[in-house]
Amino acid sequence: MRKPRAAVGSGHRKQAASQEGRQKHAKNNSQAKPSACDACAGMIAECPGAPAGLARQPEEVVLQASVSSYHLFRDVAEVTAFRGSLLSWYDQEKRDLPWRRRAEDEMDLDRRAYAVWVSEVMLQQTQVATVINYYTGWMQEVNQLWAGLGYYSRGRRLQEGARKVVEELGGHMPRTAETLQQLLPGVGRYTAGAIASIAFGQATGVVDGNVARVLCRVRAIGADPSSTLVSQQLWGLAQQLVDPARPGDFNQAAMELGATVCTPQRPLCSQCPVESLCRARQRVEQEQLLASGSLSGSPDVEECAPNTGQCHLCLPPSEPWDQTLGVVNFPRKASRKPPREESSATCVLEQPGALGAQILLVQRPNSGLLAGLWEFPSVTWEPSEQLQRKALLQELQRWAGPLPATHLRHLGEVVHTFSHIKLTYQVYGLALEGQTPVTTVPPGARWLTQEEFHTAAVSTAMKKVFRVYQGQQPGTCMGSKRSQVSSPCSRKKPRMGQQVLDNFFRSHISTDAHSLNSAAQ
Repeated sequence: MRKPRAAVGSGHRKQAASQEGRQKHAKNNSQAKPSACDACAGMIAECPGAPAGLARQPEEVVLQASVSSYHLFRDVAEVTAFRGSLLSWYDQEKRDLPWRRRAEDEMDLDRRAYAVWVSEVMLQQTQVATVINYYTGWMQEVNQLWAGLGYYSRGRRLQEGARKVVEELGGHMPRTAETLQQLLPGVGRYTAGAIASIAFGQATGVVDGNVARVLCRVRAIGADPSSTLVSQQLWGLAQQLVDPARPGDFNQAAMELGATVCTPQRPLCSQCPVESLCRARQRVEQEQLLASGSLSGSPDVEECAPNTGQCHLCLPPSEPWDQTLGVVNFPRKASRKPPREESSATCVLEQPGALGAQILLVQRPNSGLLAGLWEFPSVTWEPSEQLQRKALLQELQRWAGPLPATHLRHLGEVVHTFSHIKLTYQVYGLALEGQTPVTTVPPGARWLTQEEFHTAAVSTAMKKVFRVYQGQQPGTCMGSKRSQVSSPCSRKKPRMGQQVLDNFFRSHISTDAHSLNSAAQ
């Protein structure tokens, strides 16, 4: 067995403040550093290829770790082959997506960058199929249109960043990954690299979940990709591989490969353009030969000292090779913590209005879960029904004044799981009939018609709550007037304009600021 020995340079934190710059695509032939593992020697050091214009981490800690060249791209020919195969495949197989068309057709660099920015933020933690309609519809009001995407703070940060571009940067987007990340709120390392490479042609690599999976399999990296060490290594590989002539296309191709071919559970290896360079696939074939008895003795098969347990990029000793998984052995993710469970009581308060029934909504705080969105008045769940009703009634009266306690009814419950919280809502209803409607409310509350509710900036959980309330009201299930007006299945979808993009980057800051503020209101 041949045991490779090499050192690799990389210098990037998982949440680095600066983007890595262009690197020379040169052969990794630095001298090996001694370590306890003869086959795995090396260190993660500050990237020597970063241009002087990129700020380096002042407190960068050099992480010592044994890294085998088995997990690297060692020569120019291998890198060139990877780029060429991937880009050729992408040119033939890429999906026709609206943000790609916009980026390709838009000649104005600022508009192009903004279009890429919106798509990348929307795609964070959200599948492409879900994003397409939202992107095409664009934004009438950021939170309103984005409610179904989840991760609501993304929309607010995008709006804040766009306003900063208009009001402070003269309507011009920053042109490099580093300045994008430094100047725009909510723009992290990945988003900055995507905008810089796709819109401005900067040769900077990116790593998202799809790219991480591709790189882990191509280089047989079995360790948890979210760990600091593995993340650094993946960013270094991405920067080494990115094509300087077509950086935007290369990054999109790598993401496309992970999304459509090198998928998490059922990868289509026979359709992969870089299968011949994939160490995970080579490992599968080797294991199959060993299992069949066709491979005997000590063949000259390159691998990474699998028995020493010293390589921090290999499969962890606690999770050895699983023959049934094949290439899906790479990477192994850390076990996910179950979401914590919480309970809440919420009430739909309804009163008659000139344009039909009105319901009360209050706004959540500007930080934390569902920050800034509107919801029905809610309180933390109490252990007894009596205490629960008292607390909820007090919360309702805080917003709407004196209310009849006897009309408060428990209607059922809604369970909704956010990314890290499983929240159970005990749903109550209170209809104000035969009394003077409440016309004034404190700041942070408002009365909406039921039709307005469906177009407001409310979470999916609140829409579930409202469906429970509707289902408990007389005549709401089988074609009543109320059902025809307010039920989700019968209402017309609001028209979603695309004026926001056109209102952003104009020649005069004052005009832009006015347009942006109008669109956000």
